Amino acid sequence: MTPSSQIPFRRGAVEPVECLKAGWNVISDQYWLFVGMCAVGMIIGSAVPLGILAGPMFCGLYLVYFRKRRGLPIEFGTLFKGFDYFGQSVVAALLHYIPIVVIVVFLYILMYVGMFATMFAASQAGEEAAPVAMLSFLFVILIFYVVVLLLVILISIGFMFAYPLIVDRGLPGLDAVKLSFRAAFANFWRLLGLALLGGLLSLVGYAMCLVGLFFILPITFGGVAAAYEQVFGLSEPGDLAPNLPPPPPTF
Repeated sequence: MTPSSQIPFRRGAVEPVECLKAGWNVISDQYWLFVGMCAVGMIIGSAVPLGILAGPMFCGLYLVYFRKRRGLPIEFGTLFKGFDYFGQSVVAALLHYIPIVVIVVFLYILMYVGMFATMFAASQAGEEAAPVAMLSFLFVILIFYVVVLLLVILISIGFMFAYPLIVDRGLPGLDAVKLSFRAAFANFWRLLGLALLGGLLSLVGYAMCLVGLFFILPITFGGVAAAYEQVFGLSEPGDLAPNLPPPPPTF
């Protein structure tokens, strides 16, 4: 296993539209298989809080993409090979989800404190000040949601390569997270563009009574896998060895 400090990455390498195209090209001939794996992966991953099962499912999905990209055979059961990385994927998932939960809870507390403070100020000032107090409260809510959205976007982009690094480079969870943040923020604006494009596709899926989201997930996951390849390249996996000719006999 190569130490994370010795794994190079490219800066400004991500092409958002090309990533989505490349993701589609990888899955297009087995699209419905990928739809099924993404749906099952998301359902299982959301069954336990704090990403305890989401980490292995993400690893399984990226493992499937990378095997397909290398021309290796895949099947539905390949998804569950993500549990081979259970320990390290859980470390990455906890580092991923716990800060988001803490931030959201903290900001909710601030929001409710601001709400009660606004109500108290309005009651003290009289009915004439009520509209001003209400507008102030609405402004606080707007700021609250903007701050939460920005923080979640920053954290999500930082973790974008963590699970692929665990699968492709065999990194421990903490090392994968640290390297993912370094590489992601070296490609921040391009990854933000990829995330926004994926978000627009997801909105289309939500518009289709939520079920359509499962049709979009294979493309968005494929886009991230393609972005990973643009930034890091794919390693030379040991599972390619059986496809090589046997060595000559020795005497």
